Amino acid sequence: MATPHTLKTLRRIDDAELALCLQINRYGRQVTLRRFFWAVSRLGDGMFWYALLLVLPIMYSHQGAMVSLHAGLTALAGVAIYKYLKEHLVRARPFLKDASIECGAPILDQYSFPSGHTLHAVAFSTMLFHYFPHIFWLVLPFAILVATSRVLLGLHYPSDVLAGGVIGFVIARISIAALGG
Repeated sequence: MATPHTLKTLRRIDDAELALCLQINRYGRQVTLRRFFWAVSRLGDGMFWYALLLVLPIMYSHQGAMVSLHAGLTALAGVAIYKYLKEHLVRARPFLKDASIECGAPILDQYSFPSGHTLHAVAFSTMLFHYFPHIFWLVLPFAILVATSRVLLGLHYPSDVLAGGVIGFVIARISIAALGG
């Protein structure tokens, strides 16, 4: 559980970000845009990344299989870290803090900080850029769309997404360094 000081700090950050969350969330009220970002968010649940991990061994043989294994193990570390943070920091999601923010997609867990979707999108993108820089044009735009979807759909604050991205990048870089990549 977070300390009272940490909770007070998060509440101040929440209050500062709510207006921005509401402004971004209003774009999601356009049906076409909401559907698009809902689909991106849904793919960011893991389907896009899992499919990519399955395709890499087909495209790149042994090297692709090793990268898929490496990325999968790194993703497990990411899950452990973001679950720990969510359970200890217990930051309420924006749509729960302000009723005028509409929730545009089902939530996968109760708390907001950090964004696990963004953490994994950045971690996978970082790893794939390291090993296969020529496919970065595919994963970078998707990672940006995933991060954007989380705020637009009312599920995260911008700082949740930023923190998830930083954590994902750090996890990936540590993982790459640990395996001598």
